[in-house]
Amino acid sequence: MFRSFLALALASAAITPAFAQADVIGSGVAPSTAAHSQTRPINFAATAPTSGALVILMRNATLPAKLVDATTAQALNAAIASAKFEGKEGSSLSLRGIGGYARILLSGVGEEGDRITHIRNASGKAAQDLRDEAQPVTITGGLNQDEAAAAALGYAMGQYRFDRYKTADRKTPPTNPVTIVSSDAGSAETLWKSRHAALAEGVALSRDLAAEPANVIYPETFVERVRAAFGNTANVKIEVLDEPMMRKLGMGTILGVGQGSRRPSRMMIVEYRGAGDTAPLAMVGKGITFDSGGTSLKPGAGMWEMKADMSGAASIMGAVLSLAKSKASVNVIGVAALSENMPGGNAQRPGDVVRTMSGKTIEILNTDAEGRLVMADANEYVIANKKPGALVNMATLTGSIVGALNDEYAGLFSRDDKLAAAVTAAGTATGEDVWRMPLHKNYLDDMKSDIADIKNVVEGGGPGAGLGATFVGYFVDKNIPWAHLDIAGVNWADRSGPVTPKGASGWGVQLLDTLARNWK
Repeated sequence: MFRSFLALALASAAITPAFAQADVIGSGVAPSTAAHSQTRPINFAATAPTSGALVILMRNATLPAKLVDATTAQALNAAIASAKFEGKEGSSLSLRGIGGYARILLSGVGEEGDRITHIRNASGKAAQDLRDEAQPVTITGGLNQDEAAAAALGYAMGQYRFDRYKTADRKTPPTNPVTIVSSDAGSAETLWKSRHAALAEGVALSRDLAAEPANVIYPETFVERVRAAFGNTANVKIEVLDEPMMRKLGMGTILGVGQGSRRPSRMMIVEYRGAGDTAPLAMVGKGITFDSGGTSLKPGAGMWEMKADMSGAASIMGAVLSLAKSKASVNVIGVAALSENMPGGNAQRPGDVVRTMSGKTIEILNTDAEGRLVMADANEYVIANKKPGALVNMATLTGSIVGALNDEYAGLFSRDDKLAAAVTAAGTATGEDVWRMPLHKNYLDDMKSDIADIKNVVEGGGPGAGLGATFVGYFVDKNIPWAHLDIAGVNWADRSGPVTPKGASGWGVQLLDTLARNWK
């Protein structure tokens, strides 16, 4: 009997390593191996076909000339008059049974404001309206090269979807092509492929990273996903610091945030040089791949949203991808400060003191104020090692900014008026609006610690967004132009917008792309 038991025990021991749970983080079973459903390819042409689904971009109630045959134009004019359609920006009129078209969508872009933005938005909304239309799509409206490329960008962003985890009820949308009609079709296609397609790809990367669940995207897989996106893109250098390297550098803040998780922290630095030896624009993002609050545990309701607490880092990587793939004449460095903030026996505690790479000390009063901690080490690292000409932080940092600005604006904090003006202008140009918030000198006094240099929160309330920004800026040399964007209210869309389907918004990719191209 003993021999039989011993033999069984030895046999079990022999096979145990293959199934040893101690080495498995998570379940060890991927939730899906599928990709997102295919989107419509984008083409360009000088003339419109006479069938399929037709989108006509209209400035007013007057149908643009020579877009359709006379009989179809007569029927459209009658429908426009009957519906009192005026072509106002954001308006639309859907028609069926006219001419040889399965559907005609009149989409207003208006006569006032930024026509390029309105065309982009109208095309993005058309992509969502025609998502299930089993026809080729054509977009027309007397578009020049810039307008046609903007229409392509809008359609690309509007047709984005995140559906790789759908199974039984997954509906595969039609994949017929969309064709943008322009008299400058060749030039428009060149502009799309050389500039806007990369921007759409950067937005999609940011949305994908933020929308993925935290058991799929965590610090190590964030790095893998971004590496794969860049591939062999020219003039790009990628550096990744693991935990032993960060310990050697004395990065106690980012390591402290991640010490309660079995997912090790990472700092990812992506450098693109397209403009010689000029000082780069550094962009440093909060990359908390899941934020439970740590020991200062969050309430359970709504905690799932914290999978997107790395949206700042995601959008920074999307912007650098756009700039690099479009071969922009800029130098930029994107930094993702990546940790998972979890409770546990080894987790950071309220009352702990940590120190940054430079030796500054921080008293932790609340472990749920962790994003500012990971960016402290990241800011100091990029300043010490990359010598940037300016630095922009981006983070889903505070609930306070949501209370102040809702989802209409990101909060902008800056010590440099020139940089603040450039960020504001980039936001206006791209439709990613910001609102400048105060940085009062008293905020730093409020954050002084009795036992360390600074504390990570001020208990009892106060201007939370301004205090958080003050903390982040404390770790940036005052001689460096610096701005901080608190995107907690804009990183996730609870309802669809013109170019933003419901879900992760990818907010900030367009703004940072434009800022980098125009910053001197």
